[in-house]
Amino acid sequence: MPDSPKSALILIGDGVEEMEAVAPIDLLRRAGVDVTVASITGNRRITGRNAIVIEADTLLQDVTGSFDGVVIPGGPGIKAVRAESKVIECIRKQAKSGRLVAAICAAPTVLLDAGVLEGRRYTAHFGVAGELPDIIEDAPVVIDGNIVTSRGAGTATDFGLTLVELLCSESVADEVANSICVPELG
Repeated sequence: MPDSPKSALILIGDGVEEMEAVAPIDLLRRAGVDVTVASITGNRRITGRNAIVIEADTLLQDVTGSFDGVVIPGGPGIKAVRAESKVIECIRKQAKSGRLVAAICAAPTVLLDAGVLEGRRYTAHFGVAGELPDIIEDAPVVIDGNIVTSRGAGTATDFGLTLVELLCSESVADEVANSICVPELG
């Protein structure tokens, strides 16, 4: 009997950095991960920081069940994400369960708010270094247990491929990377 596909929840809101949302969504789906994109707003249509409209699969308020991974993209809309108590609750529950929690750019501030970064190694966008003074500045992606963080739009592909590797396998991540002409992981 084949393993059931892994699952991931991607949380987005207006002002999301589009590359940080779409790259992981695309790469995870290429790898066969069952990806659910949930809007944190009351509307499935999200307008990103560069006026690109993304249609979420559902609203966060309608999400049920658990996921193998929860991913939060960054961007200037992160303030609204941080203010959403359902997001904080979701991150706390996910981290406590030992399942994957991932954030890129300014989104590690959501992990800070949820209280899951204490004692962890992480990276983030330099623009949030005031709140996250222990950022590892020279790493595009940092993995510490079940917490994965990344720096920004320029590291979105590395971030997405790392999520594929962690949720699927190194060989699946290599296949996906090869299919999009990324020469090597790591």
